[in-house]
Amino acid sequence: MPLTPENKELVIATRNAGKAREFASLFEPLGITVRSLNDYPDIPDIVEDGETFAANALIKAKTVAERLGVPALADDSGLCVDALDGRPGVYSARFAGAGAKDADNNAKLLSELDLLVKAGRIAAEPAFADGREVRLLSKARFVCALALYDPKSHPVQVEGYCEGVVIDTPIGANGFGYDPLFYIPEFGQTMAELPMERKNALSHRARALHKLEELLRDSGVRLER
Repeated sequence: MPLTPENKELVIATRNAGKAREFASLFEPLGITVRSLNDYPDIPDIVEDGETFAANALIKAKTVAERLGVPALADDSGLCVDALDGRPGVYSARFAGAGAKDADNNAKLLSELDLLVKAGRIAAEPAFADGREVRLLSKARFVCALALYDPKSHPVQVEGYCEGVVIDTPIGANGFGYDPLFYIPEFGQTMAELPMERKNALSHRARALHKLEELLRDSGVRLER
């Protein structure tokens, strides 16, 4: 079973600055400093050719851990939209094509859902976010698969979910990816509007990390606070 890093540092197998910031915030209360792949420029891009979030997370964690010889944590996460039969799913980061920016992916998502609205296949219902009227396009969920890989032990894998609804207008500047389009009805806000403390309590990434902590604790391994 992977152990808490002795030097209180943990390598996160990502170059995504938004993810790195979220993990740094999540691990800060544990006294663990997060390092991302931006700290290791010699590590080449990792091919994520798994068919599931869990498979891709394990590929990344294993590759980085074996390259550096230290435990590594990787996540693979994305948005699964009911009206699109679970797409973009594992292709969330490149939904609009290789090298796509967040704005490109969001635009493609809205374009596909708009076609379904015009075809009468989904009904856009009115709601309010940040005091603005928006349309609810489809139920969706953020999924986060975490893989903690130690070269000297067995990998540990968990998944976390956050339910919401895709809206037709991006709102908020606190998130990244699809956060501005992911509306959480109980708060009347998008994920990109939530303060970091609240996001860290309910996000798919936070819930997956909580499961990881519980699993390690049940196995006698503690992430010391």
